[in-house]
Amino acid sequence: MQRTALILLFAALPAWGFDANGVSLGVDEEQVHKAFPSAYCRALEWKSRAAERRCDDAKIVFGGAPARITIYLKSGRVQAFDVRFDERDLERVAAFLRQRYGKPLAEQRETYERRGGPPREVYKIRWERGEQRALLTSQLKLKRVDLNVWRGNFDTEIYRVR
Repeated sequence: MQRTALILLFAALPAWGFDANGVSLGVDEEQVHKAFPSAYCRALEWKSRAAERRCDDAKIVFGGAPARITIYLKSGRVQAFDVRFDERDLERVAAFLRQRYGKPLAEQRETYERRGGPPREVYKIRWERGEQRALLTSQLKLKRVDLNVWRGNFDTEIYRVR
C-alpha cells in the first residue's frame, strides 16, 4: 500500500528536468533520433562554444499542438532545444507545460511602446531548475510562440560570433 502511494505521488510530480516528448537536456543524439526519427542533424554553420550540431524536425506534436523543434548538441549531448508552434495553441501548450514542468517561477505580460507603430504585447512564462531554464515567449497577436529550453549560458553563447 505504501509503495503504491509513493509511486502515485512521484507520477503526479513534474519531471525534474525539462523535456520535449521525452528528450531532455543531457541525453545523447541516439535518443534524439529515437524520439524524432525524421530529425535531420548537421554541423552548425557558425562556430559556437554552446553547440556543435543541430537537429531539426519539421513536424512534431507537442502538448497536443502541431509544432517544430530544433535541438542543439555539444559533444553528442543535448544542450538546448527550441519548440515553435502557432499562437492559437498558446493556452493549451501553456497548460501542458504548467502540468509537465510545474509552477512557473514567473508569468507576465509586458507592453513595449514602439515609435511609429502600435504597442507590442509580449507574454512570458519562465521556469528554472538549477542550471536549467525554460522560457515560453509569445508576441501576442503574432503567429509564432517559442519555447526555449537550455542549460548554463547557452542562451548568451549560441549566437556569439567567434
